[in-house]
Amino acid sequence: MRKTKEETYQTIKQLLEIARQHFTEKGYANVAIDEIGKEAELTRGAIYHHFKNKEGLFLSVFEQVQKDIANHVEKEAMKSEDMWEQLLNGCRAFLTAASESHNHRILLIDGPAVLGWNTFRRMDQKYSMTSLKEQLQLMHNHGLISTSSIDSLTFCLSGAMNEAVLWITESPNRRQLINEVMETMESLLAGFENK
Repeated sequence: MRKTKEETYQTIKQLLEIARQHFTEKGYANVAIDEIGKEAELTRGAIYHHFKNKEGLFLSVFEQVQKDIANHVEKEAMKSEDMWEQLLNGCRAFLTAASESHNHRILLIDGPAVLGWNTFRRMDQKYSMTSLKEQLQLMHNHGLISTSSIDSLTFCLSGAMNEAVLWITESPNRRQLINEVMETMESLLAGFENK
């Protein structure tokens, strides 16, 4: 019996939710497709019908994590009309969301290892760095920041925040470290302020 588009969508959605939970709790290397299938009440063949292999399933989960974080960053950034506050709100939102236990392993530990650096960087640029670059470009266009290269600034800030998230997740004092990183980010960014 053929499934409707809505049924197929619901199956994929459920499968991604279950897979995300497994990848979060166990890590990519310790997850078996059969475990996910059993919980989703699907055969291995049914899973492979929607996703080419385990890596393909992980890629879809990874992309969902990227989308969720990007949406959170956008929502938090827009809580202010001030462009500087938008930038800082967005940075804090990224640090907070990316360091949450249900995100950081998939995003910054297994993501680069499983997908390889080229795919990881392409996805990071598509979701995280695009909105960061747009904000920096907008601020530059309004004369709020001075830099010879928006691209360079974007890559440097993005890399610094990814590394900071890895550091933050190693500590039980997550909130305190997020605050420390934000103080550092504010000092760094102040060097680009067009006064």
